[in-house]
Order: sequence, then structure tokens, then C-alpha cells
Amino acid sequence: MADIVAGIGISHVPALAPFLAAQASRTPEERGPGIQAFFDVSDWMRDQHADVAIMVYNDHGAQMSLGLVPTFVIGAAEEYPPADEGNGVDPSLAAFPGDADLSWHIIDSVVPEGFDLAVAQQMAVDHGFRIPMGVLFGAGAGVSPVRAVPIAVNVVQQPTPSARRCFQLGLAIGRALRAYQADVRIAVVGTGGMSHQLQGARAGHINEEFDRRFLDRIVTAPEELADLTNADYINLAGSEGAELVMWLVMRGIMNPDVDEVLSGYHVPVSSTGAGVVAMTNR
Repeated sequence: MADIVAGIGISHVPALAPFLAAQASRTPEERGPGIQAFFDVSDWMRDQHADVAIMVYNDHGAQMSLGLVPTFVIGAAEEYPPADEGNGVDPSLAAFPGDADLSWHIIDSVVPEGFDLAVAQQMAVDHGFRIPMGVLFGAGAGVSPVRAVPIAVNVVQQPTPSARRCFQLGLAIGRALRAYQADVRIAVVGTGGMSHQLQGARAGHINEEFDRRFLDRIVTAPEELADLTNADYINLAGSEGAELVMWLVMRGIMNPDVDEVLSGYHVPVSSTGAGVVAMTNR
């Protein structure tokens, strides 16, 4: 039987990887608790021995142009190569192995429930996917130690799905995973955010108070976060901070009652609030 061994919410800002690499030689005391949490979550994930990572992220115009942005896309491929984000593809980067059997089980389970997922049997993945895979699983230039099921959410082109719809999709995926008969250990990752805005009069906007409250509520009161409108997220967390709805897909997959393992927050990382939270099903 499938076992959901971890739920993770984590930022995917491109600067996170080089920032953490620069911190690697420092002691935990020198890093501080907010930064140390990113190192701790990597260590903790190794102990969970996950076989598959379900990665909820958003494409940044690398695989999907603004001319065609489905609301929800699930990968159903045997591998996912790195996308060209404008500077060519680094030849040292390996493709991420997929788990097509699990992907199709999710598709066959949630589509009849009314979630019209677009299915990608070929899919390149950008930094929104690759940064968390590297931080959590050490999946960098080498072969990933876990198989992946990528789920891309449109948080770029209006209209975007609501927080409530993302949470409902997570609930449906959770039901699918609990009915999966294969003996597999699954980690679920919701990526994006935290508060940041890259353009306009509020460029550089960071709302630390909201970010820290979100890190608490995603564990203890996800329904409260699901009740926030898209406009609420943009107003509170910035236009790009609206990516936080993807954490609600992850939270919906988890049990209603979870235990927090660790949480951390650091600001700024590339004019972005960067956070991480890890939880297990109670």
C-alpha cells in the first residue's frame, strides 16, 4: 500500500540554491534558525526514504507559453528533462525519472471526480520544480534518488485557480493515493512563494507577518487559508506570492490532522520571503 511519509511546503526562488550553497560552510549557529531549517529538512527527508515525490509547482513560461496555460497539468512520462529558461540547458543536468504508473492512477482517479487535468506525456521542468528537488533530495546534476510526479498549476495567467480549488484538488489526490496498491513511499511537496512581487509599484513587496502566519496555518488551519480569495493572496503576499495556493494542494493531500516536524523562514532571499515547513500525517 502507498504510504504518504511527508508533506513539505517550500519556496522555489532560483536564488535559494546558490544562497544555501554559500551557507554550507557555516555552522548552524552562524546560519540562524531560519536558514538552518532548509538544511534540516534535507537531512530529515533522507531519513524518510521516499520513493516518489509529487511536486506541485508552476511553470514560468519555459515549458508552457502564455499562449497556452492549462489550469492544472500532470506529468505522465518516464522522465522529465530540465527546461531551457533562456540561457540554454546545462548539459550537466540529468533528466528526472518519472513514475508514470502513479501518474496514471492519479489521473484515472481524479478526472472522474471533476478535475479536468491536462496530461503531459512529454514535459520539461524549470526551476520551480528543480530547486525544491535539489534542496530536498539532493537531485542536482546527478540522477535523482526519487521518482517524480510533477503537477503544474497556473498561477501566472489570469484567471488562476482559487485557493479553495487547489485544496479540493489535493483532497482528491489524497484519496487516490490512499487507494494506490503499490508498496511505495510518497513525499508530497507544494512549492512557490513566499511573499514577493517582481514588478509594478509594489515591486519588492514582502509581508513577513503574513508569511509567518501562513507557515503556522498551513499546519493547523488550512481551511482558513483555503477561504482566502486570489485577490487576498495578491494583496497580502504580492502578485508572485499568490503562488502559495500550491502549498494547499500539498496540504489537501495530507490528513486533516498532521504533526509539524520543522518550520523556518528567512527574509530576504532575492527580494523574496523564503520559507519551509515539513509535516507528517498524525
